[in-house]
Amino acid sequence: MSDRVANENVASLYRRFRPGRFSEMRGQEHIVRALQGAVSNDRVVHAYLFSGPRGTGKTTTARILAKALNCENPEDGDACNRCSSCIAITRGTSLDVVELDAASNNGVDDIREIIAGAWHGTPGRWKVYIVDEVHMLSKAAEAAFLKTLEEPPPHVVFVLATTDPHKVVATIRSRTQHLEFRLLSAETLQNLLGEVRDAAHLDLDDETLAAAVRMGRGSARDALSALDQVLATGSLGDATPPFDDLLGTLVNADAVQTLTALSELARLGWDAEQLAESFAGELRQIFLLLVAPEVSDALDVDRERLTEWGRQLGLPRTVRSLETVGRTLREMKSSPVPSIMLEVALVRLSRPELDDSVSALDERLTRLERSVAQGAIAPAPAAPPAPREPITNLARPAAKAQSTPASAARREIANTAPATKDTPVTEQPSAPEPAPVVTTPEPAETSSDDLSFDEVAERFLTRVVPRLSRSASIFLATSQVRSFAGSTLTIAVPSEAMRASSDKIQSGLRSALEHEFRQTMQVSWIVDVSMERGGTAIADPTAPPPRPAPSRDEDVVDMNDEEIAESDDLNATSVASMLISEAFPGAEEVE
Repeated sequence: MSDRVANENVASLYRRFRPGRFSEMRGQEHIVRALQGAVSNDRVVHAYLFSGPRGTGKTTTARILAKALNCENPEDGDACNRCSSCIAITRGTSLDVVELDAASNNGVDDIREIIAGAWHGTPGRWKVYIVDEVHMLSKAAEAAFLKTLEEPPPHVVFVLATTDPHKVVATIRSRTQHLEFRLLSAETLQNLLGEVRDAAHLDLDDETLAAAVRMGRGSARDALSALDQVLATGSLGDATPPFDDLLGTLVNADAVQTLTALSELARLGWDAEQLAESFAGELRQIFLLLVAPEVSDALDVDRERLTEWGRQLGLPRTVRSLETVGRTLREMKSSPVPSIMLEVALVRLSRPELDDSVSALDERLTRLERSVAQGAIAPAPAAPPAPREPITNLARPAAKAQSTPASAARREIANTAPATKDTPVTEQPSAPEPAPVVTTPEPAETSSDDLSFDEVAERFLTRVVPRLSRSASIFLATSQVRSFAGSTLTIAVPSEAMRASSDKIQSGLRSALEHEFRQTMQVSWIVDVSMERGGTAIADPTAPPPRPAPSRDEDVVDMNDEEIAESDDLNATSVASMLISEAFPGAEEVE
């Protein structure tokens, strides 16, 4: 590490062992290849935008670029790190490099000072301006910076660094060459920490290095800071919360032990948000080891430990735990007492019955099935169905004994429902075997030549009229069937007004006739004023009176008892209407 001698008096490891050349960079090969090639081929652009997570080397790379541009003895586009210019840049005393922290110097006056100084000459060949956290510049500062950024002096290079490139205005991004830094892999961090351990002569084992790699989470600076914490505290155990006890309580579904383990971690001084964030990272590694082990950056002993926890938790519970903790982290940001949110979330994880999510219900079912399969829980015997009531009403016509599918389904549910816990089940006396219900089959299709007038009149009175609405039945009570010839049925009414009103029941009457006689029939209406004194529905005066309209249970549409002349629903009486009304009682047709 080239900067170690120059900064050996600095205690921080990440500053003592900061890379000083492109060749010392780790994990950013694509960045090194682009910049080193641009320097060696003299194709350096006037402005760069470095973006990426914290601790991935953005500012360090900007300084190395400044070294390479001003180095007295460059080697294949890389700095020698030995000349006076390289040493001055390393120490921070070079006039060729100007650094600005936009987080604290984001005003328009700060940018104007840079613009004014950019035109001044410097000892080196290039003057490099490094603006860190450029996304925090004010609107006025961005506007003042745009013109100079687009057409800078020929000897000036701007390097803008940010962790949030989407917050940088598009007008600035479009004037730069954007290079994105990536998090370092676990293997790269492991090798880096191993080199630092050997160079600094640190007495650290591989397990401690692996724990520091995990704490670094892809950031070289954070991983080296973790090693600094080891040197300060003597062990890394104090730097990471021990979650084994907490994971064990989730596996055993013990809510009491879950709260106990959480309170023990709090007693050790861990903040609730720190615990939630660290626990989410632990669960993430378990999830990756279950789904895609090659993606996980857990190493050696830690990898084996988390793999075993994943086997015990299972993938469904691991996913639910990771989602729950992640959601809780967001809720804790706005909670006055974050620890309560974490406690409730962990209790829900250990007691799925307290969570009404689909994943929690699935976990409960899986646990129950496993318990039944292992014989821990015997399935409860099914309660015997309540005895069916014997059929006692045999007085109904055979043709009406057939129930609709909707009513049959309701009776089936009522008869097969088991007795509830609070209702005592009494021994029912054995009922006599019910007599079989004999249903009359629907009449076969007939031709008009096979039908006599008497037969048509009798079936019209006893089978057709009962299928009609109440108002249609009242209408036909004052009419007479006069003749039947071919397929035309002639019906007499006592007045011209009633004949005019017959159009309102014509459609329903024809449908009922076709349903009964299985053929298309026409209805002819005539006026006989002599009937005003009263008449019957058939010409034979000895015939019985019309049967009253049956109730809803007998498959008849029940309509309002309004006057025929005022009724607008007579033409809606049909077989289809009766079936729909039976299946959906109380429903209304929407036009």
